[in-house]
Amino acid sequence: MTRQAPQLTVHRGGGLKRNAPLHSVDDVARLMLEAGLKLLQRKMSDLRATSIETKIQEALWLFDRIEKHPALAPVLAKKLDELEAW
Repeated sequence: MTRQAPQLTVHRGGGLKRNAPLHSVDDVARLMLEAGLKLLQRKMSDLRATSIETKIQEALWLFDRIEKHPALAPVLAKKLDELEAW
């Protein structure tokens, strides 16, 4: 009996990176890993990596406090929007 080769599907993305929305600490951690990888691959400058790291730390700080201080929600949303634009 012969095996058939698995069929592959090509998704045409036009070479554009599609950023997943950031809604949780896990999403922000994923972004931090992606930034670290780009830095290691020399696809990002140290200055840019430092800027992203600062924004990530601010977002994580806000996630830690959002439960006790719901008024910080708009600030967190703004930080996440900034990170999504990265």
